[in-house]
Amino acid sequence: MQLIALKGLPMVKKGDRVDKLIVDAAQKQGLRLEDGDVLVIAQTIVSKAEGSVVDLRKVKPSKKAEQIAARLDKDPREVEVILQQSSEIVRLGYVIISRTKHGFVCANAGVDHSNVDPEHVTTLPDDPDASAARIRDFIKSELGAEVSVIISDTQGRTFRMGCVGVAIGVAGMNPLLDLRGKRDLHDRELRVTITSPADALAAAAVSVMGEASEGTPVVVVKGAIYERKNGNARELVMPPERDLFR
Repeated sequence: MQLIALKGLPMVKKGDRVDKLIVDAAQKQGLRLEDGDVLVIAQTIVSKAEGSVVDLRKVKPSKKAEQIAARLDKDPREVEVILQQSSEIVRLGYVIISRTKHGFVCANAGVDHSNVDPEHVTTLPDDPDASAARIRDFIKSELGAEVSVIISDTQGRTFRMGCVGVAIGVAGMNPLLDLRGKRDLHDRELRVTITSPADALAAAAVSVMGEASEGTPVVVVKGAIYERKNGNARELVMPPERDLFR
């Protein structure tokens, strides 16, 4: 499997066509997008292009936001944005763990200061699956290539230190791989094993993208093993009845 960082992408701003920027950058790099390739795209540039950026100077914090901010020593304006992006506050500690409107449980509802102008934050795209599908459809129409697309975010994990890339938007692939019924090396039947190619590819791609000033928010993955299907990232959300930590 190859992971190739796409170079030459400009700083993305509201109204930019991320799909067109990707096609142009790939052509300049001499990189051919082919059937079966997976594009992993950092959430930040999708959010910027779609206008999911909040100017904190225009945010008026609520009383609840001010109370939480005082408890956690955070900017009350940022806390207000987090509350607006959340459907549920799961836990308050040194960080706000919340369930986003999409159903993802993560720190600060995905609200982030990284790689955005001062006094601004990005929020997650309104519908990352739809964003992924639009990019996939454009590449199909422009190049004739049946690629899959993952919108990635960098998140922490319960009971683990450090952040990794995860898939928050998926198009053209099954985000899960059900291995139940397969046999292991000792011919034992697998009964519970379900893996997540979408998260695995997102994590691998983010390690190539970098997290600071690298300026390579898109990675092309060639040779990945996954099932082509019209899946979506909502399938990755643990159903409440199977959530042992609620």
